[in-house]
Amino acid sequence: MPELLIELFSEEIPARMQLRAAEDLKTRMTNGLVEAGLTYGGAAAFSTPRRLVLTISDLLAESPTLREERKGPRVDAPEKAIEGFLRGAGLTRDQLEERDTPKGAVFFATIEKPGRPAAEIVAEVLEDVIRNFPWPKSMRWGAGSLRWVRPLQSILCILGDEGGAQVVPMAVDGIAAGDSTEGHRFMAPGRFSVTSFDDYAAKLKRAYVQLNPADRAEHIWADATNMAFAAGLEVVEDKGLLAEVAGLVEWPVVLMGDIDAEFLGLPAEVLQTSMREHQKFFSVRDPKTGRIEKFVTVANRETADHGATILAGNQKVLSARLADAKFFWENDLRVAQAGMNDWLQALDNVTFHNRLGTQGERIARIQTLAGELAARVPGAKADQAQVAAGIAKADLSSEMVYEFPELQGIMGRYYVEKAGHPQAVADVARDHYAPLGPSDDVPTAPLSVTVALADKLDTLTGFWAIDEKPTGSKDPFALRRAALGVIRLVLENDLRLSLDRFIDFQLLKHKIHLNAGADKSELSALEDLLDEIAEHGVFGAAFRTVLDKLQDKDGAPDTGEGSLLRTVGDAVPDLSTDLLVFIHDRLKVYLRDQGIRHDIIDACLAMPGSDDLALLVKRAKALNDVLATEDGENLIQGFKRANNILSQAEEADGVEYSFGADPKYAETDSERALFSALDSAEAAIAPAMTAEDFATAMGAMAGLRPAIDGFFEDVKVNADNQTVRRNRLNLLHRIRETCLSVADLTRIEG
Repeated sequence: MPELLIELFSEEIPARMQLRAAEDLKTRMTNGLVEAGLTYGGAAAFSTPRRLVLTISDLLAESPTLREERKGPRVDAPEKAIEGFLRGAGLTRDQLEERDTPKGAVFFATIEKPGRPAAEIVAEVLEDVIRNFPWPKSMRWGAGSLRWVRPLQSILCILGDEGGAQVVPMAVDGIAAGDSTEGHRFMAPGRFSVTSFDDYAAKLKRAYVQLNPADRAEHIWADATNMAFAAGLEVVEDKGLLAEVAGLVEWPVVLMGDIDAEFLGLPAEVLQTSMREHQKFFSVRDPKTGRIEKFVTVANRETADHGATILAGNQKVLSARLADAKFFWENDLRVAQAGMNDWLQALDNVTFHNRLGTQGERIARIQTLAGELAARVPGAKADQAQVAAGIAKADLSSEMVYEFPELQGIMGRYYVEKAGHPQAVADVARDHYAPLGPSDDVPTAPLSVTVALADKLDTLTGFWAIDEKPTGSKDPFALRRAALGVIRLVLENDLRLSLDRFIDFQLLKHKIHLNAGADKSELSALEDLLDEIAEHGVFGAAFRTVLDKLQDKDGAPDTGEGSLLRTVGDAVPDLSTDLLVFIHDRLKVYLRDQGIRHDIIDACLAMPGSDDLALLVKRAKALNDVLATEDGENLIQGFKRANNILSQAEEADGVEYSFGADPKYAETDSERALFSALDSAEAAIAPAMTAEDFATAMGAMAGLRPAIDGFFEDVKVNADNQTVRRNRLNLLHRIRETCLSVADLTRIEG
């Protein structure tokens, strides 16, 4: 069966676009061929800076002949209807067949579409793919209409089999397909013909082109690590840079160079970032000290002097770049050693969001919240947390972070330390942004945890306060990431705190900011409300307390319907509940990845204290473990049976069977055994729940399973004797209440 080889040869394709473009070429070509009737055995795509390549094996030599039967109008239909059917089918009247049907004689047409040669189909599909290729950016050149990422120079398109290869006849904007290509731009100029993919790959390699980007990356990494090892050093791993550099060269030549001694004192992160961003160099460090001492660059050609001239030029350019970095570093150090006040004042003029104020105002909010949160983070002190929160973002005004925004926080740690603060405070500047993603490390130092949590809660409450929530797949302010950060900070540090209180507190601060132009007495009342939340932690009670205080106060603001106090008082609880639901939804996704079903989480969310995430997850894991056992699974069925019978009886009788189950009315041993089992379970569950020993509580609940099973096997609940019936229904109520005291099992599916 034929093999198809396609190469689209152009000027240099940006490295970031190559892998996606190769996959797009493969997907669009194979889909187009299959739709046209050409199936294949396998396909592989490759890319280099100057070419996209696709090889397809075991392709059909021609598309199969297709026969389609089409039902037409009745034989006695109007002539125009019959003529329209003939035109659509492309047939004449004598080619139609008459058949009897329940609706009378009907015309049928058999349409045969003969197969087409593979070359004809490939030409059509490839031209369409080239003309409609989904480049992120493309250009036109010359007088043609074709758009490509860079000027397209040649098209190689051949179909080959045991008998040889043939060029697929096609052309796009005057570029005719052929069977030839070029090798390396400098080391093997000139064109050569190929007959198959194997021939193509072999000749390219002889022409100094490594076709597979994975092979180029592997070659680069192997040579770089070997060079570094020989010098007693190691290459700093950077997978993103490795993939990018592999897309910049067709024949990678790895060279290791020196960094001028005057720059070796720069922080390792500065050296690494500057070399990666500006020069695409890998950093080479001393594993003992962590200091960056050399660099690795990848050339695109071999030279007679083994890269000496290339290295000399690179080192010269690198020194100029690092001189800028050194200048920024030294200037920043002077500001840091002076206390960073200039930077902090500058942040008062930097807008965080046009409705949420400046970075300076945001820092002040985070400071206050960090002071409140510190009491709930073991090892954190409120005064230190506020100091750390106040300077954690100071480096946003520094020259180094202005030049390299990705160094925010990293440079802050250096600057805070140089300003004379303790190491724990300095670490906050680096760590409070974390975690940035699901695989990112979570801070564990008490101060870092406190400020990181305050930072993320301020972000979430701020955007909730102005109704800028994520919608669908759109999340421009990364609020889902912030919510996941809150969840991981709480759970991985086993923090016990009521999120509801802190969400209310911060939402109210945002509302005060948003209404800064309101009457002073109204703002004063909102500040009182803020103090009440800080002291008592419950918005509803705090709100009522403030209203009570204002009733007898001279000059009190308006507290009626439509007043600012009432408006904010009504809005904050709803916003708080909505945000907590959002966090719970993120928690469901997080726990689902750990094997805990959403209905188990829902069963625990319905219990008190669901805003204490650590408590919630502890309960959910215990319930999950119990339901994984045979006793737990069967208990759910018994509970649901009891709950259904009881609910139906209560609805039918119009009463609630919630009191009076008495063992003296028990008529069977299984009935008496259930009374005894419930007494034991309740005695074990109550103290276990108080002690938050959910495993013991769940185990005691699961222990009811044999008694409940025996009860339903032996006893008819709706007995003829009404006294016995009421007693048994009240007993079912005890089952329901005992189980619901642990988790809302009505939410468990199945």
